[in-house]
Amino acid sequence: MSVPDHCGEISRLINSPVMFREPMHLHTSWRIGGPAEIFVEPRGIEDLRAVLTYAAQSGLPLTVIGAGTNLLVRDGGISGIVLKIGGGFSGIRVDGETITAGGGAKLHRLAAAARDAGLGGFEFIAGIPGSVGGAVVMNAGAYGSSVGDRVVEVTCLGYQGDLLCLDGRRLDWGYRKSALQGKESVVVEAVFRGYPRDKDLISSDMEKILGSRRAKQPLEYPSAGSVFKNPPGNYAGKLIQDAGCQGMRVGDAQVSTKHANFIINLGKATASDVLKLIAAVREKVMEKFGVSLEMEVKVLGRD
Repeated sequence: MSVPDHCGEISRLINSPVMFREPMHLHTSWRIGGPAEIFVEPRGIEDLRAVLTYAAQSGLPLTVIGAGTNLLVRDGGISGIVLKIGGGFSGIRVDGETITAGGGAKLHRLAAAARDAGLGGFEFIAGIPGSVGGAVVMNAGAYGSSVGDRVVEVTCLGYQGDLLCLDGRRLDWGYRKSALQGKESVVVEAVFRGYPRDKDLISSDMEKILGSRRAKQPLEYPSAGSVFKNPPGNYAGKLIQDAGCQGMRVGDAQVSTKHANFIINLGKATASDVLKLIAAVREKVMEKFGVSLEMEVKVLGRD
């Protein structure tokens, strides 16, 4: 069966739009990426289950993404089905000291909901791009705190259509990792717990964090945030800076002069440009410090 035929079959199964050869640069914060053969953003859990079932039965490759803030999609695009967990899973509700958020809810909305409810513990999320699902899977964090610290429960839909409720205490949280990584499941909802705190104090801390981000990060350019994980006992940005990599450029991809662990898109950068620049940075850091930088950004697709 051809890819357009698969698109037609999926369209008949669900009430959500199905796109053929959707440009992935429209769905990544780097504004980079070739087309997805089949692109679906489900409007609800039944459409999500139907697409997962179809992928399993048809043997089509399946890629699940969130807000695309931690992704580099290669220039050849992505084969098979790309499932975006977005607006159909963006609900947020507060109940006492807990907040339940859909996997597609943006993190800045989660932080704002906690502030408005007078719940502390979410201030560090202010300014982190991305959505709840991706943040939970990778245990996103900043300023000494991480998402896993707040998680009570995670609800996932398995690729076979089974709904799983997972105890947040059993998800093996670590630096930029959780037990959810590599699992054939999609985060559809997560429950977080905060603690009572004065709204004005929360707002003040959030503003300080946002101000610090604006001062230290090149937010005026498309990027994927930190490209490399911090090595034990050190900072990737400092190693890159001290290795003389700031300002290095391949095509329109450049190591930021404002924050060395950011690679920015000056306008027309390709994934190939970014990957060549990443390789050059890793080589220089290895030569100078003997440290092998591990990527934090996930690379998807084909050349």
